[in-house]
Amino acid sequence: MTLAKPIEALGTTGIEIGDDHSALATVLHPECSAAIWQRQTPPHVQSWLDALDPEHLPRGRVILPPSVVTDTVDHLCNLSGLPLGNERSWLHKDIVSLATLFSELVQAKFLRLRLDVVSTNACRKFHVDAITARLVCAYRGTGTQYGFVTGDEDPDRIYTVPTGSPIILRGTLWPADPPSGLLHRSPPIEGTGETRLVLVLDPVFDPEDDA
Repeated sequence: MTLAKPIEALGTTGIEIGDDHSALATVLHPECSAAIWQRQTPPHVQSWLDALDPEHLPRGRVILPPSVVTDTVDHLCNLSGLPLGNERSWLHKDIVSLATLFSELVQAKFLRLRLDVVSTNACRKFHVDAITARLVCAYRGTGTQYGFVTGDEDPDRIYTVPTGSPIILRGTLWPADPPSGLLHRSPPIEGTGETRLVLVLDPVFDPEDDA
């Protein structure tokens, strides 16, 4: 794994960046507030995703055990009319792999899985989620934006996670560690014609409370 350059070189603190999936596990380190697996979607898959009619992008929100993610994602793809083929197979397999990896990292028996199709300024304000941790991966469109603050203002410097790269962010319910000052947002895209496809995974420890 290749970790991030020294913090000063990135202009951030507490962010770990690696070039394989093990990078995401660094979010468990006490000094780490977020972890990014920096990677590139296979070019033929990215071109396919970018060219799809947004009506055929899979979408949905469900609480489920990791063991049924495979069938559930396949069902959501069928509902949207996502075309069959090698590209769909790659996307399906990748979502399942990220769900498995994330659930094992945070030891969650259930996940809240969201596939969002976004063309507005949803969640454009910088914030911290009221959960323990969240995985976000933008398969199409601009990735999650983040920055650090010391007061009540928005970050002076804003960084954007590359398309196709998953990030795990700690939330306010992460135990023990003090606030890091790391905030994030969905990129403001309203009026640009851009449509994003975003996977969001949250740990769920009591499905009845989170229903």
